Amino acid sequence: MKKLNALFVAIGLLTSVSALAQETLRYGLESQYPPFESRNASGQLEGFDIDLGNAICQAGNFKCSWVESSFDALIPALSAKKFDAINSAMNITEARAKSIGFTKPIYRIPSMLVGKTDAGLKDATAEALKGKSIGVLQGSIQETYAKQHWEPNGVTVTSYQDQNQVYNDMVAGRLDGTLVMSAAGQSGFLDKPQGKGFGFIGKAVEDDTILGTGIGFGLRKDDTKLKGELDAAITKVQTDGTITKLAAKYFPGIDVSVK
Repeated sequence: MKKLNALFVAIGLLTSVSALAQETLRYGLESQYPPFESRNASGQLEGFDIDLGNAICQAGNFKCSWVESSFDALIPALSAKKFDAINSAMNITEARAKSIGFTKPIYRIPSMLVGKTDAGLKDATAEALKGKSIGVLQGSIQETYAKQHWEPNGVTVTSYQDQNQVYNDMVAGRLDGTLVMSAAGQSGFLDKPQGKGFGFIGKAVEDDTILGTGIGFGLRKDDTKLKGELDAAITKVQTDGTITKLAAKYFPGIDVSVK
């Protein structure tokens, strides 16, 4: 009887340990978009979305892992189950919601035009940019906005797989500007030596249908259990001040709250 009781106790302990075991959450990301995600000199992933992802894993009792992809391949890779959630500064839009699901919005960043401050660019409108060449990240909402609002009105819009390639062509004089999330443009370009002589042009562009209601994690539509778990973890990191602290670290002066 004692041996039997000991066996039951052991089974109970194993069950408890199993219940507490961390489920691995595989994030998909495009790792060349600082300050959201990039690799440092040691080859380690860093940035706002990396810290955010780790905080949400802690809040939801997940074990994080990371899978890299080009930005325009993230949705197909998610559908192919190469990872569980897109964590790569992806805005929640009507177009994307037709093919994938999303968590609740986590944060929001305005999109702005970056260009040479002495090149005569005065505003981020089709009229002001007529005859100019603008670079955008392939698969981004900024690409969709520029192609819909600017390209039909005489603006040349060129898509790139890597935002850093856009910056390089701007410095080389092959582009007049880029439409980018303001935080990425500031930290990824304007704050660096190559950004000297460049700045934000005009006001943030507006179109909620294209630009979305905020940034969230992309999910497969049938992953309802994971969505519930992530939404609960997101609420925790929003209410405990984690999002505000990370924003102050990576995006000083930018209000990232979801309206």
